[in-house]
Amino acid sequence: MDGKIWLLTRSLQLTCFQAYKLRVTHLHQLKQHSILVSVGQDEHGINPLVKVWNLDKRDSGNPLCTRIFPAIPGNKPTEVSCLGVHENLNFMAIGFTDGSVVLTKGDITRDRHSKTLTLHEGTSPVTGLAFRQVAKVTHLFVATLEKVHCYTLSIKEYPKVELDTHGCALRCSSLADPSQDSQFIVAGDECVYLYQPDERGPCFAFDGTKLLAHWHRGYLFLLINDAKSPNKTAFGSRESTSSDKQLLTIYDLDNKFIAYSASFDDVIDVVAEWGSFYILTRDGKMFVLQEKDTQTKLEMLFKKNLFVMAINLAKSQHLDSDGLSEIFRQYGDHLYLKGDHDGAIQQYIRTIGKLEPSYVIRKFLDAQRIHNLTAYLQALHRQSLANADHTTLLLNCYTKLKDSSKLEEFIKSSESEVHFDVEIAIKVLRQASYHSHAVFLAEKHMHHEWYLKIQLEDLKNYQEGLRYIGRLPFEQAESNMKRYGKTLMHHVPEGTTLLLKGLCTNYQSSGDTAEKDSQERSRVNKANSEEFIPIFANNPRELKAFLEHMIEVDPRSPQGVYDTLLELRLQDWAHEQHPERKKILQGEAVSLLRSDTTVFDKALVLCQMHSFKEGVLYLYEKGKLYQQIMHYHMQNEEYGKVVEACKRYGDQEGCLWEQALGYFARKEEDCKAYISEVLHHIDQNNLMPPLLVVQTLAHNSTATLSVIKDYLINKLQRESQQIEDDERKIRQYREETAHLRAEIQELKTSAKIFQKTKCNMCNSPLELPSVHFLCSHSFHQHCFESYAESEAECPTCTPENRKVMDMLRAQDQKRDLHDHFNRQLRSSNDGFSVVADYFGRGVFNKLTLVTDPPGSKAVGSLEVNLQRDLLIHTKRNC
Repeated sequence: MDGKIWLLTRSLQLTCFQAYKLRVTHLHQLKQHSILVSVGQDEHGINPLVKVWNLDKRDSGNPLCTRIFPAIPGNKPTEVSCLGVHENLNFMAIGFTDGSVVLTKGDITRDRHSKTLTLHEGTSPVTGLAFRQVAKVTHLFVATLEKVHCYTLSIKEYPKVELDTHGCALRCSSLADPSQDSQFIVAGDECVYLYQPDERGPCFAFDGTKLLAHWHRGYLFLLINDAKSPNKTAFGSRESTSSDKQLLTIYDLDNKFIAYSASFDDVIDVVAEWGSFYILTRDGKMFVLQEKDTQTKLEMLFKKNLFVMAINLAKSQHLDSDGLSEIFRQYGDHLYLKGDHDGAIQQYIRTIGKLEPSYVIRKFLDAQRIHNLTAYLQALHRQSLANADHTTLLLNCYTKLKDSSKLEEFIKSSESEVHFDVEIAIKVLRQASYHSHAVFLAEKHMHHEWYLKIQLEDLKNYQEGLRYIGRLPFEQAESNMKRYGKTLMHHVPEGTTLLLKGLCTNYQSSGDTAEKDSQERSRVNKANSEEFIPIFANNPRELKAFLEHMIEVDPRSPQGVYDTLLELRLQDWAHEQHPERKKILQGEAVSLLRSDTTVFDKALVLCQMHSFKEGVLYLYEKGKLYQQIMHYHMQNEEYGKVVEACKRYGDQEGCLWEQALGYFARKEEDCKAYISEVLHHIDQNNLMPPLLVVQTLAHNSTATLSVIKDYLINKLQRESQQIEDDERKIRQYREETAHLRAEIQELKTSAKIFQKTKCNMCNSPLELPSVHFLCSHSFHQHCFESYAESEAECPTCTPENRKVMDMLRAQDQKRDLHDHFNRQLRSSNDGFSVVADYFGRGVFNKLTLVTDPPGSKAVGSLEVNLQRDLLIHTKRNC
């Protein structure tokens, strides 16, 4: 009452300054600014003054007073009942006991920038004022003892809305924070009402005479007098005697629980600052209430098993998902122990993603709780957090419960809602004999292998399996035909063969997937037909049709196709009894052999296995195995065919006649005609020595001398004629040799007379000087010098001499070619002539090097010249 304002620091240090001369009636400290607004009196009487203080600035040690103005509505002196200031310093409202409200608009710290007007007039004293700011809209709530109004200050006309027809006492109104949508709180004797700017909101039945209402950080503070409420006089003041007890209760309206409740003696006010709540009493005491941390609150609620309240509290405190999950787990454990398994599973479902699923699953593995386990596993799959084991377990639950509707709902979910491993689901359904469901799942999710496995192995639906393969893309159709082809061929041979024909030529899927891509349609998809031959192991008729189709459509089919078709045709030929049909089959097999598409070795083996004579002989001839042809005829004792083979292939392989003679010689039958014919060819072509012929025929007991009589006579006659020719040539060579020796002797011992009269070069009469050679050629000296290449050689004889010398050098070079000699000796019909030829070349001469003695150089030179002249002379005579 002395006009001072006291300031209390956080360290509870008190300071004061003289604000008014008489008393201070109202104070308002702004939260976001160091501005303090006060109402008090400097003079006696009803003349309240409003002062605005800047606590950051000083004037003579005291806070700076930036503005002073009287708080009088019009010209009527009236007491101030309440005060309200907007946090943006643009609005200030003062309520009076006569029911009027004065609004100051503009900068409330300065006189020049503000405007004051009377906003509200009435008969009931104003008991509460509160500014509400949402976005750019500003409202002013006005509470009196009888009514509650709201003014919209962001509109020029300041429209008014009457919210209720009953009010509240002084200090029994407050403004909630945004957690309660910034509603205006009015505490009546029976209820606490919350108001929006345009209507009344919810109300809470808190009975008792309210002395104080305050809101801070989500909590509602109510100070209730236990004594009966007096009449609403003296502006609704609730002053009580010292013997009255006052109950302070703190409510959490969001979570609907009482956070604190205690009795105090004569409370003056409750102040929230620095994270704590301060309670001031008239006996000079101040109590501090400190809020417990969230974890401590939760633990207290856990001990009381108030899990729902704990969950709401955690959400309101924005606890993270891990913390909430732990609360749900504890709540679930609590319900599980109480036997409320349905409620427990609902809490466990809320832990999905944080709590290990096995923790929950182990609790509900009992058969009696399988429906709870099913619910949990369903939720696990909906959140796509299930693994293969969870899927298996869920499907087993469905099958145990025989809940086909749930099972169908689970597997028939849309593609975007699939939250399980499809392959695992198919396996489980198959094991549980839910084949139709497994087939549906496999077809829907394009698990082709599982679909075919169930259709063919379990349902034995071979026609459907074949149809399904025909709808698959090429690669998958090919792989599945390789896998199931034998089974399908056994049960559906015609349809399988037809599908294989398409698969190995130009496969076009019958399904919708192939039609989606035109490029896929235009591309030729063709499988290797040879890889599908084993499928027809027990179906030779279908195999033959398949192979014939392949070589007709694609002549460049793999080699195995032709080989297998040849084998089939040979089998048919071997088993056929009808002559005409057998002939047709023979022609088909031969035509396949002549197509040159089969492997030679395989075809030969097949023909031999089936005793297919025409094929064997054709392949022998194709492979130039002439001896094999003749041996084939020999084995079958076809004498005429043996001779015919010798005639046909004897030019390519001469030893055939010798083998034929040996073959006939070993026969005990009468083969004289064939032997005579063979001998005729041997004699005509000189293929064998007569002695060898005689030795060969000596083994035949039926062959007499008359068989080879003509052969021997002809042979002896030719030999005699050859001997006579050789003797004649010997005499001729001897005469020529004697003549040459005589000529050489003459050159050595007699003088040479040169009688040539003409030059052998220009054919003009010889004139001295001239040049003469021992070869009887003479030249003018100028002609010789013009044409001769060497002074020691005759120009006329030089070309011939060079040829002879080249022949001699070639013989010397070939003297050591032993391999060549051996080959020529073996390949020649007359080996003696070859040996004689090499004797003439000096191959068998023993080379002896003789060193000329001193003084014999001239003689050696003469020998060399004589030999050369002799060689030239010999060549010329020849």
